[in-house]
Formats: sequence, structure tokens, C-alpha cells
Amino acid sequence: MTTVRFIGAGTPRPKRSIRISPKLASYLQATPLTLILGCFLALPLLMIIVVSFWDYDFAQMYPDFLLMNYEETLGSWVTWQTYFNTLKYAAMVWAITLFLGFWVAYFLAFHIRTTAMQMVLFLICTVPFLTSNIIRMISWIPVLGRNGLINSGLVNAGIVSEPVEWLLYSDFAVVLAMVHLYTLFMVTPIFNTLMRIDKSLVEAARDAGATSWQVLTNVIIPLAKPGMAIGTIFVVTLVMADFSTVQVMSGGQSASVALMMKNQMSLLQYPAAAANAVVLLVLVLLMVAGILRIVDIRKEL
Repeated sequence: MTTVRFIGAGTPRPKRSIRISPKLASYLQATPLTLILGCFLALPLLMIIVVSFWDYDFAQMYPDFLLMNYEETLGSWVTWQTYFNTLKYAAMVWAITLFLGFWVAYFLAFHIRTTAMQMVLFLICTVPFLTSNIIRMISWIPVLGRNGLINSGLVNAGIVSEPVEWLLYSDFAVVLAMVHLYTLFMVTPIFNTLMRIDKSLVEAARDAGATSWQVLTNVIIPLAKPGMAIGTIFVVTLVMADFSTVQVMSGGQSASVALMMKNQMSLLQYPAAAANAVVLLVLVLLMVAGILRIVDIRKEL
């Protein structure tokens, strides 16, 4: 006798499992990020590179393949001075923010005992960053101006007979505003690195007879180099791309590459601005590559 088994509507059917190879699964997982980076990073960069070879006049751009924009960029002494001025700002701001950022992070990591108080003080450091960069930058004008707080205090105290002119609309004002804007970008990665240092290493160095200076230079600073490198990348790239601070705080008396590109775009010279953007991008990438050759930051990422 033959037995026939009927599967009704309510009887669950056996499920078929779809097996995906690990290699295909990794590609599928990376697809969303690849699409995002391709659409919002690679494609705009490609368009900038393409436009940098185009021709233009006072009214519009013309698709072409010319080296004129790069020749004007790299062959002009004014452009080289502008790049040098930008690198000068980057070097000065980097040195000051590295000094301030390291000691602030060192104080939070090694002199504040409780984690709760460390977080509270760190959040206090971030409070000014809840406001706009423009507002924080402009706030220095009534402080540094000819009739500002500092000059009024100096004149009233009899230290100077007349207001100091170089406090505002000068390179000093530009560097001061940038340090104010970007110091936290140096504090955060250094503080994160210092918090990962095993305190037993410091205690072992002290037990071996090392002074506080030797502990700092031989233990803490070498272990804090990845955080310093990450902060350096943040600060340098932000300074190189900043144009509003240079324009406002220098009173139009100084220039940077980003400000030059902004002026070119306002004059509809988009191919020339694109060529400057490509040169600036290459310069920043070379600087980042040099930092990565010196310090291995993979363990911090």
C-alpha cells in the first residue's frame, strides 16, 4: 500500500537556507559605505580635477584640456607667497595648539583622579564649541580692537600711551583666533591616548628612580605620539582650509590659499580655483603621508 502525504495550507514548508560565501558577504557589507564615499567624496574630487583643466572667461567655462590653470598657479610668485603664508599659519597654529593641547590633556588624564571629574572638565572645555565658529571668531574683535578691552586696560593702567595697533587686523589676530577655534581638536585625541596609558608603566618608571621630567619624556610623550599625530592632522587640515578667519581677523591685509580660491570663485574663475584646490589637496596629502610615515596611528583608530 502506498502512503500519500498531503501538505495543507497550514503546514509549514521546509525553509531553504541561502548560503553566501564569506568573500561575497564582505563585499555586500562594504557596498553602502563604498557608494556613499563614491558619491560624496570620489565623484566631487574627480569633478574638481576635470574642471581644473578647463578653459574659462568672464562669463562661463569651456570643456577643454589645458595646463594653463596649473601654469598660472605654479608659475606665479604671488601664489607661492600665498602658499607660504598658509603654511606659516599652519605651522604656528600647530605648535601652539600642540603645546596647549598636550598640557590640558595631561592635566585631565594624570592630575584628575576620578573619571567623573575628568568627563566634567572635558565637557567644560567643549562648551565654547556649542556656538558657531564665526561667532567665536568675531568675539575677539571687541577684545583686541583699538578701543577694545585689552587696549583700554593698557591705556588706563598707564602701560602704553596710545592703543596698540597690531592686536587686531594682523597675523597675530589670525593665529590667536585659529588657536581658539582649533585647540580642542588637539586636546581630544591626545586626551584619548593618554587615558589608554597603563598607569603601572609610570609607577614602574618612578620606582626605577626616574624623575618627573624623565617619566614625561621617556614614557608619556612617546606613548602619546599617536594622539599628537591625529591632532596634528586635524589642526593642519582645518587651518589650510580656513578662509573666513584670515579674511576677518587680518582685515583683508593677509591671504591664504583658501581665501584666494574663494575670491576666484566669486569672480567665476572656477577652473583656476579648481587647480588651486588640487594643488592644495596634494600638499595636504603629502603632509599627512609624512606624519603617517613617522607615527603609526592605526592602533588609535
